Amino acid sequence: MIKLLKNMKKYKGLVLLVLIFTISQVVAELFLPKLMADIVNIGIKNADTAYIIRTGWVMLWIAIAGTVAAVAKMYTSAVASMSFTRDLRERLFKKIQAFSPGEFDEIGTSSLITRTTNDITQIQNVVIMGLRMMIRAPMMAIGGIVMAVSKNPGLSSILLIAVIVLAVFIGIVASRTLPLFKSIQIKIDNLNRVVRERLTGVRVIRAFNRIEHEKERFDTANVDLTSTSLKVNRIMAAMLPMIMLLFNVTNMALIWFGAIRIDNGSFLVGDLMAFIQYAMQILFSIMMMTMIFIMIPRASASAIRINEIFDKESLILDPEHPVKAEGGSGVLEFKDVCFKYIGAEEYALSGISFKSYPGETTAIIGSTGSGKSTLVNMIPRFFDPCGGQILIDGTDIREMSQYDLRQKIGYVPQKAILFSGTIAENIRFGDASMDRARIEEAAIIAQSDEFILAMESEYESVVSQGGTNLSGGQKQRISIARAIASHKEIYIFDDSFSALDFKTDAKVRQALIEMIKDATVIIVSQRVNTIMKADRIIVLEKGEIVGMGTHRELMKNNHVYQDIVYSQMSEEESA
Repeated sequence: MIKLLKNMKKYKGLVLLVLIFTISQVVAELFLPKLMADIVNIGIKNADTAYIIRTGWVMLWIAIAGTVAAVAKMYTSAVASMSFTRDLRERLFKKIQAFSPGEFDEIGTSSLITRTTNDITQIQNVVIMGLRMMIRAPMMAIGGIVMAVSKNPGLSSILLIAVIVLAVFIGIVASRTLPLFKSIQIKIDNLNRVVRERLTGVRVIRAFNRIEHEKERFDTANVDLTSTSLKVNRIMAAMLPMIMLLFNVTNMALIWFGAIRIDNGSFLVGDLMAFIQYAMQILFSIMMMTMIFIMIPRASASAIRINEIFDKESLILDPEHPVKAEGGSGVLEFKDVCFKYIGAEEYALSGISFKSYPGETTAIIGSTGSGKSTLVNMIPRFFDPCGGQILIDGTDIREMSQYDLRQKIGYVPQKAILFSGTIAENIRFGDASMDRARIEEAAIIAQSDEFILAMESEYESVVSQGGTNLSGGQKQRISIARAIASHKEIYIFDDSFSALDFKTDAKVRQALIEMIKDATVIIVSQRVNTIMKADRIIVLEKGEIVGMGTHRELMKNNHVYQDIVYSQMSEEESA
């Protein structure tokens, strides 16, 4: 928690203003009971109307000043806390964005969402309460004790007993709530995960009639979170009545023993009224500190989870002195590359070596799980190899900045991902300055223009979140258009034609030939007819290259490739 709050130094000007306004408010609140006591002890006792009016005006102006200071404090504390959490959320988001896919999987998407939203909200609540109450409450308590003791040291012993009882009660409550608050954050993660899986997999759930099963999963996670939250709320609900009981007992004791002193003539009525107000201010301040201390355990649990993200070193980092690979043509080379997933015992890829030149198409084919997508995902550095080198124009990609590297690559992922917005915005995603003519050209090449123009708003038609209002083939074609709309040196198509029918597939590939004829093209595909005309076909089997050559060469001497081909077409078609 302290580690995160160090960033508040950036807002020390606002914090200083909060301190000034708080001091002004506290001074006003401490002097009002004293002036009220003077009115009773002097003005009313001596029937001095002029003194009462004069002192009353002073009280009014002090009350107004205190109110203005309180409003200003609330505003500046809100600005400081909101700005702090805005920057914290931005830092956390940027850190998460730098994670590799493996790190995403290790922490979990649902947990990352909770940490970015709910956990930061807990920090925000403590910061704003701290600025508003944590500064004011100790000052008010100390000031109240000084003023109360100055009125009557004997009655102050009652306050001491009340404060000790309250402190013990706070300690018991805090010890019970801290582990529960930590548990709540974990259970929120679990609930988010269940909800996210249910929403993203709704079609599969319905197709397999697992709706009731998913309801049970949600109910289990929901009831688990609810029961823990109820335990915390029961403790919190019992706390306020106990504190109010303590307040009332303290008031009764003060009135009882104060009345005895008034009867003895050693205490004045006005002083007793002021003493009771000081006592309430002291106990109220302690109660406010209690509320903050009870919030701190939950915020501390959230701070630990946020710091876990900040402390986690990303595996994919830019070099200290990146090489500027300018003026290259896009020659791609793998030199004895291997790769192993975190925690895996076996290599996903090993001994991968090949070279691909501009104007050439290199196709990668192999059985499911052979490492095709893993291989191409290393080119834009989604993963780094555990050995060997990946070179672009003779430069190791780990010596380049990730930004410069990815500026050279047009990438179409295996799963077509679209963003909420318009079709034009999705195609323009890689280059915000792209003009309409370029967008339309890319859409025509990707064979997307036909269905786009059939829509009511054409290129301004809205794409829903995840592109759920489009078919799989439409999403793939827009993904292809997005990749080719910006001129790149290297294009990667990771099984990007799987949702297209054979006719559309052929049209897209034919249109791409002219469009990206000077680029280095890497195609991953399960379809033989998609890659038959490639300049180089790499056959993968269990993470190793078991064949490389043209279609005709592989048909002559590679049994793995032959098996794949004959599983999809006849001997006459494959010739």
